Amino acid sequence: MLSETPSYSIFLPDEDATAALGRRMAGLLRPGDTVLLQGPIGAGKSHLARALIRARLGRMEDVPSPTFTLIQTYEAPDGDIWHTDLYRLSHPDEVLELGLEEAFSTAICLVEWPDRLGPYLPASALHLRLETEGEGRRAVIRGGRDGLAAALSKADP
Repeated sequence: MLSETPSYSIFLPDEDATAALGRRMAGLLRPGDTVLLQGPIGAGKSHLARALIRARLGRMEDVPSPTFTLIQTYEAPDGDIWHTDLYRLSHPDEVLELGLEEAFSTAICLVEWPDRLGPYLPASALHLRLETEGEGRRAVIRGGRDGLAAALSKADP
């Protein structure tokens, strides 16, 4: 059960540290991994996702926030990346219309506002919550496939 899994906390003093965490995540994720990005508006969810996507693609890429499109997909040689922002969903069943359920098993999925998933929340998802702390942020990480959260917590961003 998720509440019984260990959580790891990483202090991110600035935007560069947040981006560094995203780049580190890029090297550890694989198709079938889902990252649930939680936190208030302005916490850095899209900033972290943008750094992760660019690092995973290995190039500078325009990575817009999917706030209005709901989903942005990126083709990578080792598997697609889906970046979603579910803030505007009004009912969890809309997830099915987006094709997310299949993507959870075939792509790397980055999901902002995952509370909108309702019953479609992947059991093996990595939960990453960004919280404001002074001038920086704190990332609290738990869940995911075996060893993923612990691997992310090993080195400072």
